[in-house]
Amino acid sequence: MNVCKAFGSKVVLSGLTLDVKRGETLVLMGPSGTGKSVTLRHVIGLLRQDSGDVWVEGHDMSLIKPLELFELRKRMGYLFQEGALINWMSVADNVALPLMENSSLSRSEMEDRVREKLKLVHLDGVWDEMPGEISGGMKKRVGLARALITEPELILYDEPNAGLDPEISQSINELIREVADTLKITSMVITHMVSCVRTVADRVVLLEGGKVIVDAPPQEFLNHEHPRLRRFLGKDPD
Repeated sequence: MNVCKAFGSKVVLSGLTLDVKRGETLVLMGPSGTGKSVTLRHVIGLLRQDSGDVWVEGHDMSLIKPLELFELRKRMGYLFQEGALINWMSVADNVALPLMENSSLSRSEMEDRVREKLKLVHLDGVWDEMPGEISGGMKKRVGLARALITEPELILYDEPNAGLDPEISQSINELIREVADTLKITSMVITHMVSCVRTVADRVVLLEGGKVIVDAPPQEFLNHEHPRLRRFLGKDPD
């Protein structure tokens, strides 16, 4: 609430107040540099605010201890723009990596979990493939399977459609919605794409100047009369 964050003289968040309901898919939109990715980094504990309050699952992120943050991150998943797969590891090992680093599961239990998550993202047949052997859309799906492998309660998506053609992009949108509905998971999604908003969002906010200027359900958001939003969506010329 009322979160402020600056990097030197550059103010990125300027009184940001935002809440996300459990089980909700919240989409963040806004011009580049307006604080969308910085907001996600505060949620996951990679940044700390200069002022204001950030609470995640009952934890005050300005006071959280390293061990508490480590345990909290086990309850989160993060899908990076490029998938962030490790090129010398197979798809299966990429997906299993968070379990190998942070769990006491046996190898067979890990394999069962990996197969389950790959099936969830409709990638049953790529177990032994290497990242260089699969398409960009498949890499995003593998990245999502890895983000889900610890069975998180919250998942953060940073431009999940980046670099994808419209058809593959829409399939990723539908998968995000399917995951949210199937797992009842809380999601935060950064996107510039209206197709993503229409498919995945329960609620959409527009950030401008480091704060929320529009907050509405998707259909209302896309038809909103706020002049800055209309310009951002290309409905009115500057």
